[in-house]
Amino acid sequence: MRTITIARPDDWHLHLRDGEHLRAVLPDTARRFARAIVMPNLKPPVATTRLALEYRSRILAALPAGARFEPLMTLYLTDNTPPGEIAAARAGGMVHAVKYYPAGSTTHSDAGVTDIARCRGVLEAMEKHGMPLLVHGEVADPAVDPFDKERVFIETVLAPLVERHAGLKVVMEHITTREAAEFVKAAPPRVAATLTAHHLLLSRNALFAGGIRPHLYCLPVLKREIHRQALIQAAVSGNPKFFLGTDSAPHARHTKETDCGCAGIYTAHAGIELYAEAFAAAGALDRLEGFASRHGARFYGLPVNGETVTLEEAPWPVPAEIPFGADRLVPLRAGSTVAWKLR
Repeated sequence: MRTITIARPDDWHLHLRDGEHLRAVLPDTARRFARAIVMPNLKPPVATTRLALEYRSRILAALPAGARFEPLMTLYLTDNTPPGEIAAARAGGMVHAVKYYPAGSTTHSDAGVTDIARCRGVLEAMEKHGMPLLVHGEVADPAVDPFDKERVFIETVLAPLVERHAGLKVVMEHITTREAAEFVKAAPPRVAATLTAHHLLLSRNALFAGGIRPHLYCLPVLKREIHRQALIQAAVSGNPKFFLGTDSAPHARHTKETDCGCAGIYTAHAGIELYAEAFAAAGALDRLEGFASRHGARFYGLPVNGETVTLEEAPWPVPAEIPFGADRLVPLRAGSTVAWKLR
């Protein structure tokens, strides 16, 4: 039986929801990760430092007894975010980044940015205060093919943005294409990317295996196998620009299995184990600690966690569904197994 012990990992892209849904999913993350960058796309969005601190308090109150977990808060960027909000966020010490959703690009992005040019003052304030911009890297234009939205975003929005704001730290979250991996590699050190386990393990063929698979629908959508292979190469390369971000996104079963289902895959129940699968399959288990526990901390200027976790190659069954407040949700690998287990 193979085992691996690594510094306790962090999740640099996570959706926790709120209320009873928060209380249902938080224990999965808190068991595996020491810290997580928490997404602000609630309803209403977490657009101010005050709202972020209130949300943080609700997360801490929902933690299981004895759990050691630190939520790292973010602000939701809008067309009207005042530059002064960045100074307030940085001064408070609890807000670690600002999230940029192009309006209409994904779940709860209606209040997002309609034109990044409107945010020039805020971006300049972020440069000044060293506040990273976290990017959902897809254009919202309905005329663009869904499988091309990331590439077009890089060409028309992200590349000019990185060049125009020469001091801005940027994380392109949940990258899904060879073009995105190549862009990040070639960009300055202040540009990084997160990769999800599901984009490392699945190509778009999985969406149509035996019929439509709504619980494998996410945004950005799964891509061709050539892109999955490029993501694997980036993840296991040892390049510190690439690090773990699950983008675990819980949705009630009935909101996925409907005529217009929500985008998002729940992976927090196996948040580090699925990455161990991907790295083991690539023959790169020795690179997992850097990707999961070190690179992201370095980018955000935080210490590496002093605790360790141990994973063993021991298959375990994933339930067909799990409680989600008054609802139920279907996790990745529901009714099947995960090959690695957290001790």
